Amino acid sequence: MTLNSMQKNGLLLAAFAVVATSLVIGVQVLTEDKIAMQQQQQVLRTLNQLIPPTMHDNDLYQSCRLLENPALGSSKPQPLYRAWVNEEPTALAAEVIAPDGYSGAIRLLVAIKPGGEVLGVRTLRHQETPGLGDKIEVEKSDWIKSFAEKQVRGADDDRWAVQRDGGMFDQFTGATITPRAVVSAVKRATLELQQQADVLFNADLPHCQEVQE
Repeated sequence: MTLNSMQKNGLLLAAFAVVATSLVIGVQVLTEDKIAMQQQQQVLRTLNQLIPPTMHDNDLYQSCRLLENPALGSSKPQPLYRAWVNEEPTALAAEVIAPDGYSGAIRLLVAIKPGGEVLGVRTLRHQETPGLGDKIEVEKSDWIKSFAEKQVRGADDDRWAVQRDGGMFDQFTGATITPRAVVSAVKRATLELQQQADVLFNADLPHCQEVQE
């Protein structure tokens, strides 16, 4: 192969790489808004499952504020949703991260009454093993519903663990790490939301949409 041929091939490869990269970036830009809208719709549907219409007369998604608190599992501010009926606080819901899932972080939505009773928990996003760890999805198993109507009595409440660790929550056959991570994250977030409920309902926090824009 001559030097000129090698140079031409090199230029062709470089041009191909530039075009391919541009296409990938273009597709990402075009789909970014669509993905964000789908995720927003998923959160809204889930919010209305955990906090039914009888428990709020405000727009839950418009109530979204950003809360920076390590108890939510991240150093970054996480969405917090507040519900009222006739201006009386009825529920808090927060997006919570379990950072120690088997295959990475697990994003959850946790909703509680002001007194601390859990209204429910749902999994928003995860990368857990299909057939094992994905039982945290409500579509795959009722396990995630087992948090409803429970309450954390304090940081030392050892009931909040999987049965293998002496707690009250089932583990999955062949996959204990996933439920253990979820139980720990829900316990931590629930206790914090319960203890700070009065403050959080009245706190002047950044609006989610304002920050995102």
